[in-house]
Amino acid sequence: MTTYETTAPAAGPGTAASAPAAPLRTRTHTWEPRPASVPGLAEMSGLEILRAALEGTLPAASMTSTLGFRLTEVGEGRAVFEGDPGDHLLNPMGTVHGGFLATLLDSALGSAVMTRLPAGTTYTTVQLGVHMIRPVLADTPALRCEGTALHVGRTTATAEARITGTHDGKLYAHATTTCAVLRPT
Repeated sequence: MTTYETTAPAAGPGTAASAPAAPLRTRTHTWEPRPASVPGLAEMSGLEILRAALEGTLPAASMTSTLGFRLTEVGEGRAVFEGDPGDHLLNPMGTVHGGFLATLLDSALGSAVMTRLPAGTTYTTVQLGVHMIRPVLADTPALRCEGTALHVGRTTATAEARITGTHDGKLYAHATTTCAVLRPT
C-alpha cells in the first residue's frame, strides 16, 4: 500500500521570495516480506509461484510496491503488469525516469520467462534492450506492460514486452531480453 502526504514547505536558503513554494510531499509504502523459508516453494513451477503471488498466497515482489506497479495477469509464457507513473518518479527534465519503464519491462520480461520454468529452476537477466517511444509524464494514467516469452531453452531464454497506455492504447516503450536459465545442480 502506498500513501501520499502533502505539507507546506519550510522557507529557507534557495527559496525564491517571489515564487510560491510547492507543497512538500511524502510517499510511504508498506509491503509484506517473503518469508525466508516457504514450505513447498522449491516444488513449485515458475507459473505456480507467480499465480500464488497474484492470488495473494505468496507475497508480491517487494519492489513492485516500491515503484508502484503490480502483476495483473499471468499465463503460460505471458505476464502482465500495470504501473502508476507519478511525480515521485521524475528525472531532472520533468518526465518520468526511464528506469521506471526499464524496471517495468524487465519485470514483465523475466516473469514471462519464469512462467515456463519447471520447479527448482530460476533465471537472471543478462541482457536488456529498451526502446523509449514517447515521454511519460507525472500525470500519465496507468501503463500496461505485457511480456511474452519467445524461447525458453536449457540455458538461455528470450522474451519481448511492450508498454502501452491503459487510457490511450499508445505504445510508450518496448524491450527484449536474454536471460540465463539456472537449473538445479
